[in-house]
Amino acid sequence: MTTKEKYFSPETIDDKASQMLIITKNAIGRTKTQECIPQKSALIVIDMQKYFCDESSHAFIPSSPAIIPKIKLLVDNYKEKNLPVIFTQHTNTPENAGMMNKWWGDVISDTSQINEIIPEFNVKEAYLIKKSQYDAFYNTDLEDYLRKNNISQLVITGVMTHLCCETTARTAFTRGFETFLCIDSTATYNESFHTAAMLNLAHGFSELTLSGEICRKLHHESQ
Repeated sequence: MTTKEKYFSPETIDDKASQMLIITKNAIGRTKTQECIPQKSALIVIDMQKYFCDESSHAFIPSSPAIIPKIKLLVDNYKEKNLPVIFTQHTNTPENAGMMNKWWGDVISDTSQINEIIPEFNVKEAYLIKKSQYDAFYNTDLEDYLRKNNISQLVITGVMTHLCCETTARTAFTRGFETFLCIDSTATYNESFHTAAMLNLAHGFSELTLSGEICRKLHHESQ
């Protein structure tokens, strides 16, 4: 059984995420090669659904409440600058679930209320993509949307860090997009999973960052 822990809380997330950024970058020993350019980027918010963010759900992520304000700030800043905001919603049918159903024995039905994006976010003001696998590019129009909007960078937020966020970042890399994983705007079941994803992505796929750093870049570019 997977161990769950609340490694992020509203009180600790800033210090904890900053420490994670330093420790991970030191462990990788790699200098930054990608610079976030807001006008070339889109914000993607992955699977912030009641299924993962509601305490009544068996799939609840204990650290998810702490990242909601961070993601909201990013969403507000991107909207203020008229830059793309993309939400994904994981939903399955028995036909398209494939290995997801075999692995987890659980299908997130499109008709279930627990499937809805949490009310803290107004999805009507963003671009919504429904996906059936970890990968937000798989059998969706995400790549077409990014190409049509001349987007070459993705700022990744949401859940779960080591599953849908990491898989989407890897696929984005293979398709030629630069990715930036927000340490304090992603969460998963425990710190070990979160740290492992950051180490993997920082070594070969993504730049690690914090929500505040992205917001500062958005503000600076508008000056």
